[in-house]
Amino acid sequence: MASRTELPSTLARPVDHETVVKKSRFLAHLAPAGSVAEADDVIARRRKELWDARHHCVAMVLGTHADQARSSDDGEPGGTAGVPMLEVLRHRGLTDVVAVVTRYFGGVKLGAGGLVRAYSGAVSTALDAAAAEGAVLRRVLLHEVTVDVPHADAGRLDNVLRDWAASHGAVTEPPRYDAVAHLRLLVPADALDTLAADVAAASAGALSPTVGDPRVVDVPARRP
Repeated sequence: MASRTELPSTLARPVDHETVVKKSRFLAHLAPAGSVAEADDVIARRRKELWDARHHCVAMVLGTHADQARSSDDGEPGGTAGVPMLEVLRHRGLTDVVAVVTRYFGGVKLGAGGLVRAYSGAVSTALDAAAAEGAVLRRVLLHEVTVDVPHADAGRLDNVLRDWAASHGAVTEPPRYDAVAHLRLLVPADALDTLAADVAAASAGALSPTVGDPRVVDVPARRP
């Protein structure tokens, strides 16, 4: 089997973090966004909430393979805010995310280099906080798998599959019931052969999994 496909990560929920650089406050707001329209809504809300700030600099990365990106310096010197923020998102391997960093000027000019470090640092620090809070999700390509089980054996096999999923990077889904119990999992490609062997062993060779289409699934990232 081919190895598990690596995809960009994303966020489970919005994250806020503030940094202060030479009396200027940089308020980073990172949020999941599945489209440009969703990202624009996040930006508009942030501008409304923090209406008294002069700069709301933006970076967004979108698409399953992180193939769409946009940034804005929002009045800061060209190249000192949006692009550095965008580079952090790309370097961290994120997608379907928008970052808005709002600056309240503290009276001390930072210079171009200082602004680059401050804006990129604001996003980087917010992402560190997101990771520590468990707000980062890994995206993986998993195959839909069904194991059809007689009702009399469904409880035992369901427990077997839940334990198996927990140790093989798989995800269980709610079963469906009709003439038999349809136990469902989402399984990495490189674990499909192992699953087939383990299901056969647990059922004395009576059962085998049916493998369906692959699906992109968000799962909790490992804590740093």
